[in-house]
Amino acid sequence: MSQDSVLISAPVATENAERGAAESALNWLERLIIPVGAILIGFAIFAVFLLIVTDAKPLAVFESIYRAGFGSWFSVQKTLIRAAPLLLTALCVAIPAQLGLIIIGAEGALVMGGLAAAVTGFQLNGAGPMFVIFAMALAGMSAGGFWIAISGALKHYRGVNETISSLLLTYIAIALLNHAVSGPLRDPESLNKPATPPIGDINMLGNLPGMNVHAGLLFGIIACMIAAFMIYRTVPGFAMRVIGGNVRAAQLAGLAVGQITLAACFCAGAAAGLAGMVEVAAVQGSASAAINAGYGYTGILIAFIARQNPIAVIPAALLLAGIGAASGLLQRSHGLPDATVLVIQGIIFLTILASETLYGRRRTST
Repeated sequence: MSQDSVLISAPVATENAERGAAESALNWLERLIIPVGAILIGFAIFAVFLLIVTDAKPLAVFESIYRAGFGSWFSVQKTLIRAAPLLLTALCVAIPAQLGLIIIGAEGALVMGGLAAAVTGFQLNGAGPMFVIFAMALAGMSAGGFWIAISGALKHYRGVNETISSLLLTYIAIALLNHAVSGPLRDPESLNKPATPPIGDINMLGNLPGMNVHAGLLFGIIACMIAAFMIYRTVPGFAMRVIGGNVRAAQLAGLAVGQITLAACFCAGAAAGLAGMVEVAAVQGSASAAINAGYGYTGILIAFIARQNPIAVIPAALLLAGIGAASGLLQRSHGLPDATVLVIQGIIFLTILASETLYGRRRTST
């Protein structure tokens, strides 16, 4: 290469680098502004809904939501407790989404994980607490992972739509839970509320230091960080995104699409199964119908708000947990049904879906 060519190419390379940095910054702003704007529009639509359907004042309702979710240290801790399982169920949607799969069966994986963890806990009651907690986590993750892997296998080997199969498997999981706690696994001492035998107070997850928040929150945050590293910083994660971009091209490149699909779905289900274990080992103390609390369905919305980014799942989960914590206060202070928070979530979900058409529409200078 001649000296003149080097002199000419150096400014071009610098210009391209600056343009790339500017483009990256714009992409980052786009990924931030669009979902935030969609959420604000959702709140605005909800305010109109309140004005038309109820006598409640929108500003007073929003103030109550803030107070219930974030207005005091007590409220924040309550929100963090609710966020713990939401972080994990959102990963159950976000991880398969890298492959282009829409899995909405996190509730079923959570239920199966919670049931498996409860059975393991009371069977091993009397062993060392750390061993029991580890065994419960392993059992919950294995059960949840297997449950979602069924949808992945049906999709890859039989062409069954994963969205439908994962939803139907959720209904099956709930039916199995109700049968187990009301029949063969029922604790004779659980009279009005059928449940499995308790795992024992000594085997319950403790709180984080200086907080009235159980350690399940830490599990969720660590799981999000591990998932982000796996997706964006490892070869299997890159392979997942290649498959999500074009399955045929991935097959021509020699990628083991079936194995990667099953592994990703298992990891996704394991996250939701761990959420079920957290509910049993940190909140309920046993498996009952109470672990079917809708965390898996809320996780779908969180994953879409985060655009399937495991790190963005964390603030999205905190927002939805704060909204969910306000149901009781809205009922007491404004006479609204506790299902009002579901209306808010549904409206936000619609605005988030509508905002997907806005990505990539901005024009860049050439």
